[in-house]
Amino acid sequence: MVLDGNAIGGLLLEVFAADMTSALATCAACGAVRPVAETMVYLRAPGTVVRCRTCTNVLMVISSARGLHCVDLNGLAALQASGTSD
Repeated sequence: MVLDGNAIGGLLLEVFAADMTSALATCAACGAVRPVAETMVYLRAPGTVVRCRTCTNVLMVISSARGLHCVDLNGLAALQASGTSD
């Protein structure tokens, strides 16, 4: 089942200590820039998988083990929180 980025708002708050659903995510594969809320999220994968809605590239993977969050952001060229400038 595919959800949007709003489904992981709480998880992103835990990881980044800020509301990241409105942050702009730039895909490293296609260059598309969209709010995290518009990404495609898969919760039943090994960890939480976040994909680009334009090209389906994996933007980030968040997994949890022993109370720690492991975050892979290799698919992102940039992640800009709202209210910040370049």
